This record gives sequence, C-alpha cells and structure tokens, in this order.
Amino acid sequence: MRRSFGEGGWLRLRPVLLAIAFPLALLAFWHFATVSRPASLIPPPYDVWQELEDLAFGGINDDAYSRTLHIHLLASMSRVYGGFAMALFVALPLGMLIGRVRLVRELVDPTIQILRPIPVTAWLPLAMIIFGIGPRSAIFLVFLGAFYPILVNTIFGVRAVEPRLFEAASMLGCTGSAQFFRVVLPAALPSIFTGLRLGLGFSWVVIVVGEMTGVQTGLGAIIMEARQLSRTEIVISGMIVIGVFGFLSDQLIMLLGKRLLAWSPSHG
Repeated sequence: MRRSFGEGGWLRLRPVLLAIAFPLALLAFWHFATVSRPASLIPPPYDVWQELEDLAFGGINDDAYSRTLHIHLLASMSRVYGGFAMALFVALPLGMLIGRVRLVRELVDPTIQILRPIPVTAWLPLAMIIFGIGPRSAIFLVFLGAFYPILVNTIFGVRAVEPRLFEAASMLGCTGSAQFFRVVLPAALPSIFTGLRLGLGFSWVVIVVGEMTGVQTGLGAIIMEARQLSRTEIVISGMIVIGVFGFLSDQLIMLLGKRLLAWSPSHG
C-alpha cells in the first residue's frame, strides 16, 4: 500500500514539478547572468520583484509608478475584454454564415482573406486617424487581433460538421434556421473554443501595441514610457503581469470549454 501510495503521489506531483522546473532554471540563468553586472540595462530578478511589489503596494521607491498597478491593469483589462467581446459578437455569427451559406462565403470570404494577413501594427496609424488618440484606437486594435482567430476557427468548425447530422436533424423535424442552433453550433463548439483561446491570447499580445496610441494608463502605456526612461525593471514587470493575466484568461476559457464540451473526447 505504501508503495502504491508513493507511486500515486509521484504521479500527481510530477506535472507540477515539471511545470516549475523550467521557469526556475530560467530564473537561475537570469540571476547569474545579471547579478554581477551592475551597469547592465537588464536588472536581476530580485530588482524586478521589488519593482513589481512597489507597483502593486508602494513603499519601496515611492515614485510616480508606486501603487499604480491596479489602475493600469484595470485599464488594460477593460480594453482587452472589451475588444475581445466585440470580436466575438461579430466573428461568431459571421463565421457561421460564411461556413454554412455559400452566397455569403463567396461574397465576403475573399475580402477577409486579403485583409487577414495585414499585421495589427500596420493598422496603428489608420486607427489613430479614424478613432483619434485614446482608448478607442486600442480597443479597435484588440478587436482586430481577436477577430480573425475566432472567425477562421468558427468557419472551419462549421464546414467540418458531418452532413449526416443535417440529414438526421431533418428527419427529426429540425429544419431551416433551427439547424444553426441545434446542429451547427453544438458540432462546431470545439473549434470555436479553440478560436476563443487564440483570440483572447492575441488580445493580450496586441494590447501593448494598442496602448501606443497615446493613452495615459494601461500596462502597454507604462511599458512604453518606462522604455523611454530606461526603467527596464518596470518593462519586465509589465510583461510579467500581462503574461500572468493572459494565462489566467486562457485557463478561464479552458474551464468554460471543459464544462460545455464534456461530451467531446478532445475536451474531456
């Protein structure tokens, strides 16, 4: 019994140990590469940790950035989730129409495929012209970053629906637009959730570019401002916060997907 318990405990701990081993190795390499170089622009991990603590709670540097993390984080989160929600609202129904209705696909899909390869950074000057300097430009860029992953995966999921499902639904009296909600949407949900994960991830990636549009608050804004001031510890702190909250957002989407897709073998 002791042996089996030990084996079971090791199997439970193994993923956790493997997950933290690589970050710890990176931290060790970072520490030994920077701790003995005081003139380096890359600060050691402890300095970054102190700056992150000061951003969150103050009491260390007591400068203009102290105790401002919550302000910048909430500003960035509002733009990320606002742009992502807009992208979901537009891309999901449009993707279902393109995937299911041939006329819409022939009318709209070529234009989308031309626009899709254009980098979000290329839209930055045009966004500032159209929406002005401020958060609306940032939200628009986040919208673009999330829009195409959701759209493409929705189209793929809809087009991959087995034709036999439509035949079976028709035999049961489900015809016309009702098939969108009772056949197409459930069958395409695994692919749609993949698009949601990719779209939300790109939203956090794009937020730094989006907040280069002259906004005063936001994680991207303080990263760009700190870069100009050579405050690398603030730059890295902002990167860490974006990474952590991007990871938590992804975990939330995965948790929702597991609940809604418990029937799917690939999302069990």
